[in-house]
Amino acid sequence: MTTSASTLPADAARLSAETRGWWLGLLGVAVFALTIPMTRLASGSVDAPQLPAVFVAIGRAALAGLLAAAWLLATRAPRPSAAQWRGLALTAIGVVFGFPLCLGLAVQRVDAAHAAVVSGLLPIATAAIGAVVLRQRAAPAFWACALAGTALVLAYAAWQGGARLQPADGLLLLAVLLGGHGYVMGARLSAPQGDGSPPMAPQQVISWVLVLCLPVTLPLALWTWPTAPASAAAWGGFLYVSVFSMWLGFFAWYRGLQLGGMLRVSQIQLLQPFGAMLLAVPVLGEPLQPLTVAFAGVVMVAVAATRRLAHAPASAPAPR
Repeated sequence: MTTSASTLPADAARLSAETRGWWLGLLGVAVFALTIPMTRLASGSVDAPQLPAVFVAIGRAALAGLLAAAWLLATRAPRPSAAQWRGLALTAIGVVFGFPLCLGLAVQRVDAAHAAVVSGLLPIATAAIGAVVLRQRAAPAFWACALAGTALVLAYAAWQGGARLQPADGLLLLAVLLGGHGYVMGARLSAPQGDGSPPMAPQQVISWVLVLCLPVTLPLALWTWPTAPASAAAWGGFLYVSVFSMWLGFFAWYRGLQLGGMLRVSQIQLLQPFGAMLLAVPVLGEPLQPLTVAFAGVVMVAVAATRRLAHAPASAPAPR
């Protein structure tokens, strides 16, 4: 009886951490949902270009890196260990270079709604990579719900006529794989380490990643600095993806993955493409189909189901 009662505080603490992780993940997704519309706003289209796509992708990392460096100095954050520097480099491949560059080049060729549909595959990519890298397990029903949510996203793409692959779709699929890899590598640094070293705080992970890349991103940003004038709206989009999409959004996202578990929280991203579509209406003036709202509601049910069916621990130790 005593043993059973003693487990109650631990269970309550675990559930509380998972709930906070869920809400932090939702906050991160809300920030990231504006990434596609704001990237399209910043770079324009092939017919009406604004800022160069390469500058938007690299320049946002450079600006965020300068802000992160100032924040790390102000908070006197501890320097990463040698092993952590390697993990930071792997994270940078996905979230600093791969995902922003592929996305920036793609959204010049397709509208924000099309890009949002294809990016709907990011949750299942994150969960699959996380299951392998972090050795997290889930019940078969979890994978069934995750695949069902992904199938809904693909069905929406078919209804929109986006099932036919274009060159931009290849870039978007590559962005999905690289982004999922970056999310997992960053979350791994925030988890207890197999060698006994302390984990990094989630907000320090993305900040050190950006600082690590400054010797590359800052010169490239200056080299690709736009020579043609761009609208104030385009610069506003660039500032958003620099400050929020590239930096502050990861504060909530990595912390949510740490508290709520990679498999559970990653599935909240199934809502991200619909959020991007909804936000593209006021930002870009793109039309919104009523069926989009219906699809979003059904996807929310799939996301809620994955949260209940995931049986991975809130944070799993990284493999040695």
